[in-house]
Amino acid sequence: MSKNLRERAEETANIVQNILGRSNEDHPKEVADAIEKAIIHALVEERNRCADVARICYADDAEKAKHVSEEIARVKSVLISNLSSLR
Repeated sequence: MSKNLRERAEETANIVQNILGRSNEDHPKEVADAIEKAIIHALVEERNRCADVARICYADDAEKAKHVSEEIARVKSVLISNLSSLR
């Protein structure tokens, strides 16, 4: 089953707290929030890098460029939705 970002962040928070020998009840929301924000930030940066590469690679092929652009826009929309849910 696919996990969403929040589930991954909470799971990672538990792992980190176990490594540090801390209780999973020591600020679980704050730790999970920080991890989730870090994941989203990394995804946004990677999306931007991919967009730059696609723009360069498909500069001479308008149809492929349009297709890649639409897919990047779709992914960006999902990322923004995840960022908005953090507020």
